[in-house]
Amino acid sequence: MLRPAQRSCVEHALASTVSSILPPLFLTPALMRPFSSSTPRHSHIGRAPLSIPPEVNLSVVPPLARKGPAVGRNEPLSTLEIEGPLGKMTLSLPPYMKFEHDQQSKKASVTVEDREERKQREMWGTTRAIISNHILGVSEGHTAILRLVGVGYRATVEPTATTVSQKYQGQPFVVLKVGYSHPVELGVPKGVKASCPQPTRILLEGVDKEVVTQFAAEIRAKRKPEPYKGKGIFVNGETIKLKAKKIK
Repeated sequence: MLRPAQRSCVEHALASTVSSILPPLFLTPALMRPFSSSTPRHSHIGRAPLSIPPEVNLSVVPPLARKGPAVGRNEPLSTLEIEGPLGKMTLSLPPYMKFEHDQQSKKASVTVEDREERKQREMWGTTRAIISNHILGVSEGHTAILRLVGVGYRATVEPTATTVSQKYQGQPFVVLKVGYSHPVELGVPKGVKASCPQPTRILLEGVDKEVVTQFAAEIRAKRKPEPYKGKGIFVNGETIKLKAKKIK
């Protein structure tokens, strides 16, 4: 028979053991209900049809046959070829991705085998967006406009450079004067056309949206916009909110 003091110690030990495993009672309703009261809805970007201009041709090249079983990353991929008046783009399609093209209505759609699988749902909308960008690139092209804001900031496109070597024959260079003691020279990637309609404007044109925007980001990184005077290199419609000056 336990004394009252010993009994209370045992009960306290048992209660602490149970409480370490189970959550507090006041948190039980919160753990049972979802964090959001709205019903979950999946993105419908992947199932949206693609409109194909008349001058754009699409074709799917089946994968080459390989000897032995193909598992994981070694599984052969089909290739989607997109050709237009401005160039030709290719995209590798995963095995679970199906591309359907209607020649008469000039419509195309992308489907997956299992919509319940997370990986396929993630790549469904991504693949559809990439195909849409490629169609727009070979038909109209992608552009990026950079604005140089600052006293004495200017840019030119030169056929040669002194600090950077050419990576391919006839590569032009974008030369920036953005407040450094020396000009900054950047080689234009292959497939991108750079021009300066104004001393403080840079126009980038190309078929591949990823290459155009990546080169624009590299130029912007040489003088990022700062929030006190508003100086820097801005891409397209980029703006920055000015901060109040620090007064001692």
